[in-house]
Amino acid sequence: MNETTAKLKRSKAPHLGERAFPRLMIAPTLLVMILLTAYPLIFTFFYSFTNYNFLKGTDKSHFVALQNYIDLFQNAYFRQAMINTIKFTILAVMLEMVLGLLIAVFINSLKRGQKAMRTLLLLPYLLPAVTVALSWRMMLSSNYGIANQMLTSLGLPVYNWFMDTKTAFGTILLIDVWQNVPFVFLLLYASLQSVSESQYEAARIDGAGIVQQFWYVTIPNIKNGLALCALLRTIDTFRLFEKVNILTGGGPAGTTSTITQFLYNFGIRSFKFGFGSAGAIVMTLLVLILSSVYIRRSIK
Repeated sequence: MNETTAKLKRSKAPHLGERAFPRLMIAPTLLVMILLTAYPLIFTFFYSFTNYNFLKGTDKSHFVALQNYIDLFQNAYFRQAMINTIKFTILAVMLEMVLGLLIAVFINSLKRGQKAMRTLLLLPYLLPAVTVALSWRMMLSSNYGIANQMLTSLGLPVYNWFMDTKTAFGTILLIDVWQNVPFVFLLLYASLQSVSESQYEAARIDGAGIVQQFWYVTIPNIKNGLALCALLRTIDTFRLFEKVNILTGGGPAGTTSTITQFLYNFGIRSFKFGFGSAGAIVMTLLVLILSSVYIRRSIK
């Protein structure tokens, strides 16, 4: 009896080849991920403690301990870029989340035309960031832009939108929100599809109004989608570069400078990879700090 049971267990147990097959299938993907993520991160962290210059090569690079980080935080332009990036990320993510949620709820409530509205709303997000920046630069041009022409026809003052310290930051923020609200809308719209209509019917029977249904039915059901969306937008917004580099170059007076643009100017273009690597590590840590709230929320 015992021998028969043992034979049955051995026949049911997976063979070595069956256990190894899934690992072999995953191995190429893991190898690519290690090469594309782990190695660059280790490389960046290591060189952030050196004075490595690409033109001079690794032979003339030396260990400088924390000097790059000290120089980084003593740089007034970097401090301004860091403040601008954090402020921009917080404002952009908040505006995109609110507008995206409102649009998603509105489109989800439509009886007709949802497909057409979804397609139209996604068009800004499908455009490359460079195309968006160049299009807005033409529309907001101080010489021939349609925005200033409309203001002139109404007898209102015109602005140099990208070179005025009062308008540059807000203009970049407006353009980024315009392009990325469709992404938030798409994720939250997908989350709304999983909310059962019976929950709204029960809430209406209990006398709940539209606001109460939204707050006590909609929000609890899509809270995970909200957390994920906020996390993705925080990471992406923190890396803002193309629009700033094309439209303002970090000006005027550093009001639109970002960390990525600072690293491009003082790290990549000057070939000071050691100094630039220190800035990249600081940027990564800031992203982790800002994202930790959403990560803890999603884990709960």
